[in-house]
Amino acid sequence: MKFNKWALGFTVLFPIILGYLYGNSDVVVLVVDYGNRCMSFWFVALIVIFMGFCAVFGSLLHYMLPRKRASEGVVVVNETEEEQTLNISSDNDNASSVIKKHRISESTPAETNNAVILDDSSNHSTSTTLAEIPIMALGDSNQTDIDEDLHSRQLAVYGRETMRRLFASNILVSGIQGLGAEIAKNLILAGVKSVTLHDEGTVELWDLSSNFIFSENDVGKNRALASVQKLQELNNAVIISTLTTKLTKERLSDFQAVVFTDISLDKAIEFNDYCHNHQPPISFIKAEVRGLFGSVFCDFGPEFTVFDVDGEEPRTGIIASISNDNPALVSCVDDERLEFQDGDLVVFSEVHGMTQLNDGKPRKIKNARPYSFTLEEDTTNYGTYVKGGIVTQVKQPKLLNFKPLREAIKDPGDFLLSDFSKFDRPPLLHLAFQALDKFVSELGRFPVAGSEEDAQKLISVATSINDSFGDGKVEDINPKLLRHFAFGARAVLNPMAAMFGGIVGQEVVKACSGKFHPLFQFFYFDSVESLPTEPLDSSEFKPINSRYDAQISVFGAKLQKKLEDTKLFIVGSGALGCEFLKNVALMGVSCGDQGKLTITDDDVIEKSNLSRQFLFRDWNIGQAKSTVAASAASSINPCLNIEALQNRVGPETENVFDDNFWENLSVVINALDNVNARLYVDQRCLYFQKPLLESGTLGAKCNTQMVIPHLTENYGASRDPPEKQAPMCTVHSFPHNIDHCLTWARSEFEGLLEKTPAEVNAYLSNPAEYTTAMTNAGDAQARDNLERVLECLDREKCETFQDCITWARLKFEDYFSNRVKQLIYTFPEDAATSTGAPFWSAPKRFPHPLQFSAADPSHLHFVMAASMLRAETFGIPVPGWAKNPKLLAEAVDKVIVPEFQPKNDARIVTDEKATTLSTASVDDAAVINDLIMKLEQCRKNLPPEFRMKPIQFEKDDDTNYHMDMIAGLANMRARNYSIPEVDKLKAKFIAGRIIPAIATSTAMATGLVCLELYKVLDGGHKLEDYRNTFANLALPLFSMAEPVPPKVMKHRDMSWTVWDRWILKGNPTLRDLIEWLKQKGLNAYSISCGSCLLFNSMFPRHRERMDKKVVDLAREVAKVELPPYRRHLDVVVACEDDEDNDIDIPLVSIYFR
Repeated sequence: MKFNKWALGFTVLFPIILGYLYGNSDVVVLVVDYGNRCMSFWFVALIVIFMGFCAVFGSLLHYMLPRKRASEGVVVVNETEEEQTLNISSDNDNASSVIKKHRISESTPAETNNAVILDDSSNHSTSTTLAEIPIMALGDSNQTDIDEDLHSRQLAVYGRETMRRLFASNILVSGIQGLGAEIAKNLILAGVKSVTLHDEGTVELWDLSSNFIFSENDVGKNRALASVQKLQELNNAVIISTLTTKLTKERLSDFQAVVFTDISLDKAIEFNDYCHNHQPPISFIKAEVRGLFGSVFCDFGPEFTVFDVDGEEPRTGIIASISNDNPALVSCVDDERLEFQDGDLVVFSEVHGMTQLNDGKPRKIKNARPYSFTLEEDTTNYGTYVKGGIVTQVKQPKLLNFKPLREAIKDPGDFLLSDFSKFDRPPLLHLAFQALDKFVSELGRFPVAGSEEDAQKLISVATSINDSFGDGKVEDINPKLLRHFAFGARAVLNPMAAMFGGIVGQEVVKACSGKFHPLFQFFYFDSVESLPTEPLDSSEFKPINSRYDAQISVFGAKLQKKLEDTKLFIVGSGALGCEFLKNVALMGVSCGDQGKLTITDDDVIEKSNLSRQFLFRDWNIGQAKSTVAASAASSINPCLNIEALQNRVGPETENVFDDNFWENLSVVINALDNVNARLYVDQRCLYFQKPLLESGTLGAKCNTQMVIPHLTENYGASRDPPEKQAPMCTVHSFPHNIDHCLTWARSEFEGLLEKTPAEVNAYLSNPAEYTTAMTNAGDAQARDNLERVLECLDREKCETFQDCITWARLKFEDYFSNRVKQLIYTFPEDAATSTGAPFWSAPKRFPHPLQFSAADPSHLHFVMAASMLRAETFGIPVPGWAKNPKLLAEAVDKVIVPEFQPKNDARIVTDEKATTLSTASVDDAAVINDLIMKLEQCRKNLPPEFRMKPIQFEKDDDTNYHMDMIAGLANMRARNYSIPEVDKLKAKFIAGRIIPAIATSTAMATGLVCLELYKVLDGGHKLEDYRNTFANLALPLFSMAEPVPPKVMKHRDMSWTVWDRWILKGNPTLRDLIEWLKQKGLNAYSISCGSCLLFNSMFPRHRERMDKKVVDLAREVAKVELPPYRRHLDVVVACEDDEDNDIDIPLVSIYFR
């Protein structure tokens, strides 16, 4: 049977290509031997049909199954001693391992270019050429898309390029005890490509003190194998595999970074030598947690380039003048302080007159001041500066030369300090960890907790090693400290693991991406202040065959009992709350018969929470945070006595969190994300004299603050200055940066789509009441409200989707053309102020109107988003063709746009102190009456049930077009003013006021707080034992200091602080209260309750109240409602001493029950 070979070729290739394009599995290519023509046509056709079916079926499966990242494989944990290779079924299987390293080579231009691309989150520029960038084992950033819904908060810290590099990075974590588990958790949440868990040991009951993955059912299982399932639940897009046999150094070549948490020094040196000399180098991290002591060592190779040393946006300034001098003086407007430093490189743009500076060449500055700097350049012969200009910092890559461990252990260089009160501690700990390694290598075990013999042996080893250092030896080896070190050497404490898990996790991110400055090279830390203040007998440290044995070996059994009987209140169960719950569950807090943990949060779980709030899973989305978190914490430790509430903590819930609740607490931990809630909890803790452990994070930064009754100041005693707000006139008429444009865009979005529809519904729901309220107000705001409602129901009322398109197209014309034309008509380019200065001088930017073009995708996309949202407010169905650019453009072309005529009497607010754009008029009342009459006419033409649908802004749903419209509004406005535009993601960060957040800084903050929790619950610790911390993992920087004590006030032999509250019981009368104060040498002349005055000595009629009960006066005069659960009320008393000096006394609590 004859047939056309081209037809056969097409028939064969078409289903194969179809399968290749749409399928997600390897394509099997059928090789047809054209030399062997004996194959029958029907046999070939049958194979072709079968292959086509497989391809189509594969494509259907591809869309039916849950989507995973392109790099994802399916882990098969099946390993024997003979088989040490990873068994991974992956889309990318070939002759080499699926997790082989993506290397950057100078001979591959495309890959080399990837190595120097800086994060999209910053407009970084660099003078370093491609040839100057050393070869590093960074991931291939071209491999996958980013789930912005999931990673939005992390993207705000890292940027897209760093995230892509993480997605291509393969990491080894060796040693899956508490520290290894914390590191793995943070890396999996960050979204690396793969994490390989290596551990040859088995789970012991001892491990349950620090490892949140294990349960008692896992005892006896291999640690790595027992960890896979729970770690995989954190992020299904990460490949998780195991190694349970001896690790060889050759195996390390599969990874970009390797982390060892339980390795001898000799073996670490061997592995590090291999990593250091490998091409490209493999980033090596050695980390240990031994009781209350920890260490980190980093080696990222002989030459490692940091592309962004701090992660901050490049600083900018608006130029006011530039001198023709050598060197030139550059002055900037005082809109914002410059953040430049001497030696920074900067570039100039938009400079008028002295255009020679607009060449894009980086220039070095010196003599940096808040609003000026000197340019190391001769501008004498340049053009004279006229106006304008932006100066922008250029962020330079930094080259680091790491030493291998073999050299660094002998010559460690400068240690990274965390606590300046322990300036001499790092060299001693450097010695102590070497001594411990030698102790273990000689005896094959760790020192026994409480064994003085083992402690002396360790001290002897340390002394011997120290003597070998010669001139570099430590002056005082501090035997007492080494004794504490020996006692806790075997234990991995959860707070220490959490803290170091955050630090090391961040170092791995740096190693894989070049983002942020690495730790260089040793970091040591201790928290011996967390130990009990009273000496402990050696019997206190003995194990009792419980999950807390490791913790008992450090703190003793008495403190463990105190932890278990604690009554703890955690406020918030987001990122911080999840970490705190995990920590306290492992520590055994509130796990005893007398203990109880109460957690509250009124929020529900969203997808964006999953990248750092690790107790939540994707199937929990929409559920209450506190309930899910409490359940997860109970699975970590079934003994945890926990109650989950969904109440916001505030004045409105004092019936839930009443006096009895607060009085019975041992300690409060805040895990909040807003200042107002923190201040309220602070006041409650102050009032009831309860310790408050406060913390917060912002990207790679974190801070902790201890609020301890009578020892420290309270949280509200010192506050950050309020953020500077741009003047209203700047935002609405004279923007000069994208933040101004986005602030305006969100304001317009809420006004058009939420506030105005809500006003319409308020009017339609009760016209008489609404119009009466507007008439009584009679001001410019009432007039504006009525005008917007009338406009919405009359001139701009939409009945069809074409009406919505018309509205959107006319809004474009109004916002980006007509308003700008009016502005430059009122203030032409050569306009002057009343003083004769140019009106359009920095920071003002002269705008230009936009001409709408359906051929411009950004113009059309704005109309699409605006029309669809307008349709939603009116309940109009959106036709399918609305998303088709061609059909939408045709509909837009039908809109008739009236010609704009500028007004001579237009009023544009230019006063920076103005707080409203509405201008009052003498005839406001008449206009309001006229508007009400017109509204009544409109209402008669509406169906009785007609209501609009207000749209509340939701930033985290990319399908709702909210951010499309806001980004469109902001970018078109930016285009008006020649301001650089931003993508939708960056717009979301700014307009959505997204707080940057990553798991590493959260973990570190909670670990630090829980180290302080030991001190609080032990009791007896002094002020100098506590630590407040500020840390920035990007730099890295750790700054610890004693808390600030409270201000002390004195009178006679009495003294008090903000923590004191004077209590008077027995339901006293007003006379009793005054006499009670008189006995203290205080003359009360004013007593108030709330905002009402109960007594003032200047009012004779108040003397009649003297014999009334204070509580009765509060009810009668102040109208105070006292619910049944309230046993007292508080009064503020103004007093003076016998010399008529005012004395500030504490709040006085009057108990009437």
